[in-house]
Amino acid sequence: MGRLIAAAGAFVVSLDSMVNVAFPAIAAAFQAPPERMRWIIICYVLTYAVMAFVGGAAADRLGHASVLRAGMAVSVVGFLLVGVAPTFGWALAGRAVQGVGGGLVYGTAPALATLGAPAAERGRRLGFLGAAIGLGFALGPLPAGLLVDAFGWRSVFHVRVPLMLAALAWALAGRRSSPVAAGHAGVAGRDILRGSILRACALNFVANAAIFAIWLLAPFYLVTARGLSTSLSGALFMLTPLGTALAAPAAGRLADAIGAAVPVLAGLVLEAAGLLGLASADATTPLPLVALALLTAGLGLGAFQVPNQTSVMAAFPAGQQGAAGGLTFLARTLGVVAGVVVLAEVFAGRRAAAGIQPAFAAALRLAAAVLGAALALELLARVVVRAAKAYTRGR
Repeated sequence: MGRLIAAAGAFVVSLDSMVNVAFPAIAAAFQAPPERMRWIIICYVLTYAVMAFVGGAAADRLGHASVLRAGMAVSVVGFLLVGVAPTFGWALAGRAVQGVGGGLVYGTAPALATLGAPAAERGRRLGFLGAAIGLGFALGPLPAGLLVDAFGWRSVFHVRVPLMLAALAWALAGRRSSPVAAGHAGVAGRDILRGSILRACALNFVANAAIFAIWLLAPFYLVTARGLSTSLSGALFMLTPLGTALAAPAAGRLADAIGAAVPVLAGLVLEAAGLLGLASADATTPLPLVALALLTAGLGLGAFQVPNQTSVMAAFPAGQQGAAGGLTFLARTLGVVAGVVVLAEVFAGRRAAAGIQPAFAAALRLAAAVLGAALALELLARVVVRAAKAYTRGR
């Protein structure tokens, strides 16, 4: 029951993909340039990046279910605040509150999902959670386009209030039947500052920084450069998170069967291929090719993310699973913030000189190049580690 409730909470939080489709409408409502929408992301994501680790570590002591329920309740408050925001600054404050709630949910969900599972099934459990998160991201854009067209951008926040209240009611109802045994071991710096953990977190950082070239900029490419309706743009945009949702369960099972290395590396290759495909798209590129690139990038992220998370959580003992899960979301979301800041600057600078389409392409190429460099460094690190182990055994 605990893993289902955790998946439900993470699913509703992940419906925040609705907001990306609403960016052009939000920018118009507050008379803001496209690149200013990065603050809608940053105020939310940076807050939940910190709260995911803090909340996960606290949940190891206080109980994962209790912290999850608190996160659900705070999320409802955040949705309401943004939905009634009279100014852009008010909207940013509401997004920060929303980030506190989202961080508490995301930080505790991995530990709840794997509670009581043997090590050989951890990837499968995290794959289920990853599928729920990916499904939330995937299902958000299409109804968001319809809602924005029919009721305006505020509706993408209002609609999630009853959904999260329903998940919270389920969590409260299941409180007695789904007890959570909290651990008592705190996480020390030496637990985190291990080579394998730092490398896994660094890859998580880069993979999510790169994917936000799509999350931040694709709506402007589809709506502004291609002239598509918000509804059609939402349908195309959902292919990236849909790919993540489809790949996550299979990647989790594969990680349990053969280890995390192969799906992690294959996922990074797929993501880079999707980014390069989008970078080459222009105003006349057939939409099926654009759709294929969007889907490929999402498949790559899904193939990478669950095995990466599995490897990190496997490196921590049972009493530190909340902190371990929070650490993976901390790395993920710090990558998102970095990607938003850097890519928005690249986009803004290029847009002023050459327009939206060249700016979109420049940002996508940069994201793919950084991802490719990270992949090359990871391969080199694996070779060095293997050589060092072989040398040690030979002495």
